[in-house]
Amino acid sequence: MKLHCKLYVLAILLLCLALFSPSLAEGKKLRVVTTLTDLASLTQEVGGDRIDVEALAKGYQDPHFVEPKPSFLLKLRNADLLISVGLDLEIGWLPPLITQSGNGRIQPGAPGYLDASQFTEILEIPQGKLTRAEGDVHPLGNPHYWLDPDNGRRIAKGIAAKLTEMDPGDQAYFQQREQDFEKRLAEADKKWLAQMAPYRGAKVVTYHRSWPNFAKHFGLDVVGYIEPRPGIPPTPSHTIEIVNLMKREKIKIELIEPYFDLKTPNSIASMTGGRVVVLMPSVGGKPEITDYFKLFDYDIGVLTKAFEETK
Repeated sequence: MKLHCKLYVLAILLLCLALFSPSLAEGKKLRVVTTLTDLASLTQEVGGDRIDVEALAKGYQDPHFVEPKPSFLLKLRNADLLISVGLDLEIGWLPPLITQSGNGRIQPGAPGYLDASQFTEILEIPQGKLTRAEGDVHPLGNPHYWLDPDNGRRIAKGIAAKLTEMDPGDQAYFQQREQDFEKRLAEADKKWLAQMAPYRGAKVVTYHRSWPNFAKHFGLDVVGYIEPRPGIPPTPSHTIEIVNLMKREKIKIELIEPYFDLKTPNSIASMTGGRVVVLMPSVGGKPEITDYFKLFDYDIGVLTKAFEETK
């Protein structure tokens, strides 16, 4: 009798756990960590309420130089899946964190590590031998590929496949969300392309080589860079070259990220009658840029206004 009573009590306890424990009753959510906010936004679009996702870097930070924090290790230690930009964008800070996390699931090559660059169109792949004199050139190609909505669509599809691989029971859910995202992105992209249509072929200069995918998609012609080499601060002689280029080609727009010093760009603008346009390269660059759609809404709104005001 006592044995039956104990079994009965155990059964009641297990029933209570099933009813009140989310991990048993509803299924454990996949814990996803991304390096950048843009990847987190795309992952959330696909994963919905079946995942928990957070980014390591903030949207206003230079993704090449993110200061590691102890909290990063905790997030990585508990992650089921790590999604990176790849192409050596995070090489200065991510590899030691992955190693020190002690999480075998997310080591490169393991099932819980996903390099999003494999799904995208990569531009500016260097040819031939690279040297330090050329600056911080990425040998595998330009890693700022998420700034093309077509690549955003490709990344979302790749993430949907990875989430399905890790949670086969939710395959239909992930596929439905990815298809819905793809439809909404196509509709939004029609609007963005229409907004940019009057300025197709316009020549611009940029501070860093962050915008080739954006420029290709929206028809801009990047003809110069305020950095003489990637990662190398502007020199006086190179600054004069950019001033002469802008005057000669009647270029009025300089694109710059929020984490670079505005002193030289503002000086160039004052000498050319140009306009410094601070574009946000990532979700969260400003508080109102809360997702991947709002990133393009913001940047295209700021850019088209600048084009209009500098005609």
